[in-house]
Amino acid sequence: MDKPRAGKLQFALSSTMDSVTEIEAAAEKLATDAGFDEDARFGFTMAVREAAVNAVLHGNEYDPAKRVTASFENTGKSLVIAIKDQGAGLDPDKIPDPLAPENLLRGTGRGIFLIRSFMDEVHFRQLHPGTEITLVKYLAPAADAT
Repeated sequence: MDKPRAGKLQFALSSTMDSVTEIEAAAEKLATDAGFDEDARFGFTMAVREAAVNAVLHGNEYDPAKRVTASFENTGKSLVIAIKDQGAGLDPDKIPDPLAPENLLRGTGRGIFLIRSFMDEVHFRQLHPGTEITLVKYLAPAADAT
């Protein structure tokens, strides 16, 4: 594609790591089509991957009968990704701080921190059952825009 295109893509997948890879590939394409440079693509794709891993691993607990739904949209002003799981739910305020001294050497617990670091907005919504995380990355305005 020569220029970014507004539009929405949505799909539902089983709770597997193959599904995470598919979601990550869709995020990479969306970021590339939006004209992100290599560093911006890396951060964007990593954030989306972390959200997908959290949905599969923590939300749906690798239960292939539960679905992960992912939607991707280029609004023309931002890239918006929503990932939903069918798990027990998540309270983002109860996630331990990965920068606290007692958590620095833990091998897990940095996903939400990374997501928040790379995205411009991060929103959680409880679905009962499940959780939806919405990630927003602003597109840079055109240099000649007035």
